[in-house]
Amino acid sequence: MKLVGMLDSPYVRRVAISLELYGIDFEVQQVSVLSTFAEFAAINPVVKAPTLVLDDATVLMDSTLILDYFEHLAPVERKLLPQQAQARAFDLRLIGLGLAACEKTVSIVYEHRLRPAEKLHQPWLDRVTGQLLTAYSNLEKLLADRKDEPLTQASLTVAVAWSFTQYIMADGVKAENFPNLQRLAQLAEQHPAFLKYPIE
Repeated sequence: MKLVGMLDSPYVRRVAISLELYGIDFEVQQVSVLSTFAEFAAINPVVKAPTLVLDDATVLMDSTLILDYFEHLAPVERKLLPQQAQARAFDLRLIGLGLAACEKTVSIVYEHRLRPAEKLHQPWLDRVTGQLLTAYSNLEKLLADRKDEPLTQASLTVAVAWSFTQYIMADGVKAENFPNLQRLAQLAEQHPAFLKYPIE
């Protein structure tokens, strides 16, 4: 089984860490959607990271859909989402905010790295940055009473998102303004699954 994509993608890293926690045997094939587009297209013509190639050659893509498949297969003791409806809804809320933060961070990165400087649209950047900060502000409040617990899909997704944003644009999202997020991520980054798949 091969996980295709770069570990500096929060979506790829999210899947890698989750698969490790599920106890799945897989290898990471670090191929970039940007610098090695043709190589990625040979694996998945849509060129979407992460892509997972199952042992029977079935190609799955999109981190949430890949993880839904393995959450379904996981035995109860390895599941990363709560089974009770209210607890699951709360965790899905955290995941949604974490993924929104990932999406907005990626948008900002692409705007700066791929668009010519003279064509940057500041109102768009301001809007996306506002959405990013709103996502993290909501997470900061929701995590205020969160106890240190074993890694779940919610906590690992939020930690991966926060670490990615800090890796990419720490000057734009000050860690000292989000102590709960910072604490969650620091604890998560010490976990063996996180250490095995660092941001690269």
